[in-house]
Amino acid sequence: MHADYIIIGAGSAGCAMAYRLAEAGRRVTVIEAGGSDAGPFIQMPAALSYPMNMGIYDWGLQSEPEPHLGGRRLATPRGKVIGGSSSINGMVYVRGHARDYDSWAEMGADGWGYADVLPYFRRMEHSHGGSGPEYRGSDGPLHITRGPRDNPLFNAFITAGEQAGYPVTDDYNGHQQEGFGPMEATIYKGRRWSAANAYLKPAMAGGNVHVLRGNARRVVIENGRATGVEVDQGGAAFVVQAGREVIIAASSLNSPKLLMLSGIGPAAELARHGIPLVADRPGVGANLQDHLEIYFQFAASQPITLYKHWNIWSKALIGAQWLFTGKGLGASNQFEACAFIRSRAGIDYPDIQYHFLPIAVRYDGKVAAGGHGFQAHVGPMRSKSRGSVTLRSADPADNPVIRFNYMSHPDDWAEFRAAIRLTREVFAQPAMAAFVKGEIQPGPDVNSDDEIDAFLREHVESAYHPCGTARMGRRSDPMAVVDPECRVIGVEGLRLADSSVFPQVTNGNLNAPSIMVGEKAADHILGRAPLAPMNLGPWINPAWQVAQR
Repeated sequence: MHADYIIIGAGSAGCAMAYRLAEAGRRVTVIEAGGSDAGPFIQMPAALSYPMNMGIYDWGLQSEPEPHLGGRRLATPRGKVIGGSSSINGMVYVRGHARDYDSWAEMGADGWGYADVLPYFRRMEHSHGGSGPEYRGSDGPLHITRGPRDNPLFNAFITAGEQAGYPVTDDYNGHQQEGFGPMEATIYKGRRWSAANAYLKPAMAGGNVHVLRGNARRVVIENGRATGVEVDQGGAAFVVQAGREVIIAASSLNSPKLLMLSGIGPAAELARHGIPLVADRPGVGANLQDHLEIYFQFAASQPITLYKHWNIWSKALIGAQWLFTGKGLGASNQFEACAFIRSRAGIDYPDIQYHFLPIAVRYDGKVAAGGHGFQAHVGPMRSKSRGSVTLRSADPADNPVIRFNYMSHPDDWAEFRAAIRLTREVFAQPAMAAFVKGEIQPGPDVNSDDEIDAFLREHVESAYHPCGTARMGRRSDPMAVVDPECRVIGVEGLRLADSSVFPQVTNGNLNAPSIMVGEKAADHILGRAPLAPMNLGPWINPAWQVAQR
């Protein structure tokens, strides 16, 4: 088996790279541990709570006991299926704020400022309902749509935000992120439009991309150059040779693990496990970041929520309607309204995100509030806490040791308290008051700083946005793992392109920026000049220095 390029991981970035490399006539082998994405659990948007809890589709990773969260272990789902996490996620599409990428450039990711990445977002998108061609793409492989917002709660949430004094934005992925407005999703013609559907399957159909099912054990490095990948397939190990380069795109949790198993990482960590050192890169596995959120839940005073469908007969009818028509409640992820706000004056762009959902339920779908209710997922966007991914052993079959170190910075607590108090204010507005019967969670008795902190310790959950564990930076930066062309520093013929390379977590969900990284990395791999920068700035609240809204 011969390929010009081997990509480890058929996830968001890996699929995008496979598509672009194949489009340029290159032969690509994609190594993927997971299997097919066929079937309604993945393809039906409303079934999103199922695949991330199914061992056939999810790696089943979890954090070590988190010291600042009472020793809780938090689930960390990652897709083990073609499409990767884009096949098991909530399908929410958020590019991030322009300032995120300018921060990346300031941190050493030269050529990754907003002006540089905007053309790649436009190239990858086929936007249905965005703010127009300046900011949004119209002929890319990735279809972006908006839900119908038929349930009155969606527009009530947006109106309540406006009544509370916040701006309304028609397109948070365009000129103005800040404000309340409609949410966008990777859903097309009633189906989950994952990276597998958008990129990988068309690329495979062209004949230049082959998917090899198996577990990548390590990158084979000879005389300082990556030459292939050792793969385990049903207990038999063999090496797949790369004619040009090996590209790791295995997620921010498995990519650093693979680097370390291949001898690239902190020298002391590798020595501890008896792994021969190829390149001493202390940044491998460091800088782990994520978003935390709480489910702010309210009991509804009117029977208009999705709770009426929380029974086997209704679910069967919704599933049948979707199966035969591709329409109905099954065709939406139910995240159809959202908001991005600033927590206080003196912050120039949003640092709190809301997903609104017209049912009160856990994200994993296991527990619905007793009766009609609704919720907002809310959490700060730029935690200062940093964690790590390290090896459990030198055995590739062992899961990595994941320590997020959540809420280890005092600012995280202050930001979360602000988020809770600001949320209560929004839901007290006339537009929502008509639907609010009472607060379920955190609950009306949770008011003081100590009470809020105790609630947070017990109830914050990951938003499943891990990133940053193989940070991009200048070659002179000892903590950088890849350079601005996604080349692993210290090894020839090896690149890494997925959410691991983010210097800092972006504002919002990570699927869109992960795909963008794959798109831009493909041009670097092909030796092409990057797309021409676009100097379009974002909207920044003119009163940001003195006003919270």
